[in-house]
Amino acid sequence: MSRPWHLLLVVAIGFASAIGCFVAGVYFQHNHATRLLQQLVQQDPYAYYISPKIFGVFCFFSSATEPTHRVQRIMKYGFPGLDDVRLYSDFVLSYDRRNRVAHWVCEHLQKSNLQGTRHVIRARAAYRPDLSVPSTFRSTLADYRHSGFDRGHLAAAGNHHGRQIDCNETFLLTNIAPQIGQGFNSGAWNKLEIYVRELAQHFGSVYVCTGPLFKPRPQGNDKWSVQYQMIGSSMVAVPTHFFKVIMVESKLPLGKPYMEAYVLPNTPIPEELTIREFLCDIREIEHLAGLNFFQGIRRSAIFGSNYPSQSQVFRDFA
Repeated sequence: MSRPWHLLLVVAIGFASAIGCFVAGVYFQHNHATRLLQQLVQQDPYAYYISPKIFGVFCFFSSATEPTHRVQRIMKYGFPGLDDVRLYSDFVLSYDRRNRVAHWVCEHLQKSNLQGTRHVIRARAAYRPDLSVPSTFRSTLADYRHSGFDRGHLAAAGNHHGRQIDCNETFLLTNIAPQIGQGFNSGAWNKLEIYVRELAQHFGSVYVCTGPLFKPRPQGNDKWSVQYQMIGSSMVAVPTHFFKVIMVESKLPLGKPYMEAYVLPNTPIPEELTIREFLCDIREIEHLAGLNFFQGIRRSAIFGSNYPSQSQVFRDFA
């Protein structure tokens, strides 16, 4: 009479062992798949963008979170747009293949990264084309030569002194746009870059998004036109204006972030004008650029920005 029970016990043990082996196999396969997904998210900005859904589907055994990575840090508040997004060591940009300049460049400036080291030397960095861009859509050094325009940084080299590679990559032409030299690149634009670094030095954490604008001009009868130059055989577009959207994180646990936005015309700007005269409503920039800044935070949760009139923002120096 005892044999059937022994047989049932053996079967039960064998079944339990099989289930245990199956679960263990699934667990280890899951961990392997999760690691592969993490690598994909770290390398592909589009995978990062949909990573909450990816990890929600594939993470069965624990409430796994997205991997900590530079993209997560820089793009904490969302992507302004998703056209040809490119990852670099310390900034992220969206490249405009038609105009051969960036749509936008996002950075996260921290006090520790701005202090730099004596091993980071700007003179070692050199302007060069980004060979990851298909040659058909790539700007070259020859395009800027004898053009009358500076090779203007969008992510400023002075913002990236943590490592030499961080500084070097700001000289890739995907991060460069044609700028007027005297009175703009070496004048008002440089002042604005210094101001952003001062904010980071004081508050510790600043998010900044920079890019070109191609501002339309009224033609009457409710019609508008956009006119801008192009340089070189690659036909690199010369922006009429440049914008910079800045968000300062509060040091207080429940404090609101503070946002400012600036639009500067790509033309010589009188020395006596301060950058505060170019404060802009962020909504105007979004309207002109077709972008959406800091989607990860409600506008009502942002401490007051200054909203001057459009006529003040788009002052015509021509």
